[in-house]
Amino acid sequence: MLTRALWQGTLAGLAGTAVMTVAEKAEQRLSGRPDSYVPARVLERLLRLPEKPTTQPRSLNLAMHYGQGALVGVLRAIMANAGLRGPWASAMFTVVRLTTDQVLENATGVGAPPQTWPRRELAVDLLHKAVYGFAVGLVADALAARSGPGPGQLHAAKLPGRHHDVGPLPRSAAAWGRRG
Repeated sequence: MLTRALWQGTLAGLAGTAVMTVAEKAEQRLSGRPDSYVPARVLERLLRLPEKPTTQPRSLNLAMHYGQGALVGVLRAIMANAGLRGPWASAMFTVVRLTTDQVLENATGVGAPPQTWPRRELAVDLLHKAVYGFAVGLVADALAARSGPGPGQLHAAKLPGRHHDVGPLPRSAAAWGRRG
């Protein structure tokens, strides 16, 4: 399952990043908001590259933007293969995407906590990350569905919901319960 999730998530993450980028460019045309070079600044700090505050490193920006999108997409593919699919899973994943951005931006000193942002800027970021999260979810879910239901879905098929009297699936049916 992990090998499958690796390629599926990378593909889904790249697709989601492309969709988010198109949405961002459309929003920027309407709002007049300039490009953000925060991803490039984060990558400069992570790689300990020399910082050039007067230049806008487009190639670093794209590398971080797509690289982070692809990497985080792997988690959404793991979710889909485990049986966490659909809009609810995509909403959960959107929070993960927002969190990874904030951890990287704040840990490197490039960004500030979102509660300190202007509300309009926060709303725009939330919208774009939701576009990413749901686009990645559509692709990851479709790819995972080709392998059938995930262990979580199989468990739910026994009796939907959480019940104290419904035991776990046999190890042979669970993704990480298998030996070998």
